[in-house]
Amino acid sequence: MKTVCFYFQVHQPWRLKTYRFFQMGNDHNYLDDFTNRAIMQKVARECYLPMNALLLNLINEHKGAVRCTFSITGSAVEQFKAYAPEVLESFKRLAETGCVEFLAETYSHSLSSLYSVEDFKQEVKLHTQMLKDEFGVKPTAFRNTELIYSDDIAKAVQGLGFKTMLAEGARHILGWKSPNFVYTDGVENKLRLLLRNYKLSDDIAFRFSNEGWPEWPLTADKFAQWVASETGDVVNLFMDYETFGEHQKASTGIFDFVKALPQALLNAGVEFATVSEAAKKLQPVAVLHCPYAMSWADEERDVTAWLGNDLQNEAFRKLYSLSPKVKKAKNKDFEFVWHFMQNSDHFYYMATKWFSDGDVHSYFNPYDSAYEAFINYMNVLADFEIELDKL
Repeated sequence: MKTVCFYFQVHQPWRLKTYRFFQMGNDHNYLDDFTNRAIMQKVARECYLPMNALLLNLINEHKGAVRCTFSITGSAVEQFKAYAPEVLESFKRLAETGCVEFLAETYSHSLSSLYSVEDFKQEVKLHTQMLKDEFGVKPTAFRNTELIYSDDIAKAVQGLGFKTMLAEGARHILGWKSPNFVYTDGVENKLRLLLRNYKLSDDIAFRFSNEGWPEWPLTADKFAQWVASETGDVVNLFMDYETFGEHQKASTGIFDFVKALPQALLNAGVEFATVSEAAKKLQPVAVLHCPYAMSWADEERDVTAWLGNDLQNEAFRKLYSLSPKVKKAKNKDFEFVWHFMQNSDHFYYMATKWFSDGDVHSYFNPYDSAYEAFINYMNVLADFEIELDKL
């Protein structure tokens, strides 16, 4: 019987306000409170609340046959608490069903795995503690920021005690192999890997409302047949949760599609599983070697969306050079700033990719240029360092 794994990423970055050079030393409030509140409440209204309610109904209607997996970043939970506490409660209701798995990841949705094992492990432990405090769960599976994966990262994740990890089904790593099987890591051969089927995932996440797409309109029955006809054991559909109602608006029919999909999949002989259930049930077929970091972003499926130019690399180097000072400070206010400054989104805004993925980068970018994003970020970082040095 074919298995399908639905995994949803829930993340909201803390957005910085416009921070000028002359504000350094005087203004230590770095966040755009109005924008953060407005976006969180908008996404809560359009995506989180209606989609969580729909999932809860589907789980109850199908008596637990519908199962899915989430990872929720620490910065998203912080914003739920600040601006939309009802969203956090709705996720807790999903957790109580026993049909939803929550994955560990980096607390700050950071790129720490590309800098140091020590910083990375600290981020993961903080996130794991947050999941225990908020949802009463202890995760056994891991999903790194932006599905960033390599042999070295796999070794660190396995060292933290995780049994399963998600990664991108990138063509340059898989070669002729299919993403629709369970693999093991290329170092210890102990970590089970579930790989994203990017074709079918993106059919929902990016192409669903595209009227120029030859397969438009996408119906639940049609999609269920596609899943059922895939070769392999498990079809992993990984996407941003904001796909539902935010990127694909309610007017596109996305919620009606989701409502009809479980029955269509079950009718097609496809069963649901959480990430850990699929990894435990299915036998690995091969080892996956990945010497260089890959991700789920852009056509290259590498890390150039965040660390592909001099601006990004300079900001990245400067940020993590402050890590020893933050640890020494042991101050909760400074730790809060340290965490939101690690959001990978800040580096994404500094990208200078104008070709195949330029439109996607522009859609998610509040700045007019990469240079503007860099200057704003570095101004905040400079003031943060000045304040750290006063301690």
